[in-house]
Amino acid sequence: MTLKPRLVEVDAANFDTLPCCGIKNPTHPGRQQKQCWLEANAKSGLRAKTLLAPDGRPSGYIEYVPGEFAWRGVEAGGYMFIHCVWIYSRQHQRKGWGSVMVESCLEDARKSGMTGATVMVRDGPWLADRRLFLANGFESVDTAPPDYELLARKFDRGAPNPAFKTGWDQKPGRYGKGLTVIRSGQCPYTAKFATDIIRAAEEDYNIKPTLVDLESWRDAQNAPTPYATFALIYKGRLLADHPISLTRFRNIMKKEWKVAAAADEALDIKVESGSTKAKWPGRRRTVAPRKENGGEQRLHEIEQ
Repeated sequence: MTLKPRLVEVDAANFDTLPCCGIKNPTHPGRQQKQCWLEANAKSGLRAKTLLAPDGRPSGYIEYVPGEFAWRGVEAGGYMFIHCVWIYSRQHQRKGWGSVMVESCLEDARKSGMTGATVMVRDGPWLADRRLFLANGFESVDTAPPDYELLARKFDRGAPNPAFKTGWDQKPGRYGKGLTVIRSGQCPYTAKFATDIIRAAEEDYNIKPTLVDLESWRDAQNAPTPYATFALIYKGRLLADHPISLTRFRNIMKKEWKVAAAADEALDIKVESGSTKAKWPGRRRTVAPRKENGGEQRLHEIEQ
């Protein structure tokens, strides 16, 4: 007889005994953040469950909430929205255990009289493979840039589809010209990533970032990205729409510096030729070098 895994609810009584979204280290900064977030959102119908293997070891996790309270950029009222679902170890994948967790969500949605369940997927990192949901009767109902897809399993075929929010191209521009780091307590990994990136921005690039914490499902649903757990915005442009490592951040900034230096150089040539004198009426423009990122030189404009 094949032994089956079982699901246990994550609550205040057992939180300290279970991995937090796969994080076992009790000193990880995201664990306390996640515990507070779970407790604060329990009143909205949030369900968090850990999958225990037949030998009792924690092996997976699923989290879902009524769609009107989803911490994603969606309109999903009437549906149960799955924030995340994953199997911790490769040795437990391809055993149907992911479907065990998805079916638990579907069952809770039916008991609550909901229209169905919905989930966000993409080809990139941090989101579950769409194949898990397609195998469980989900269908594609909407898309959002750059590659997000919304899937739904509908109990009532005539019910309206859930959908992504719109206006994604305009949203990053709301955050000004500096560096903005946006994070959500829904994902425990953002705590360390945000802290590391902010420190590096200040120490390596002489940039003072603005930190924006998404403190409610309303904030998350109006975030500048559909995923709404983490974003990095620089000069009104979206640089990252999911959690990134410190190494990845430095690679992004290195590219940004190169682009900016090339633009400065092109502008200097135009100024020296006199082709743009009318753009600085009554002001003298000089160029001063400043050391950044370990001594790398970049030209900065000084207008007087």
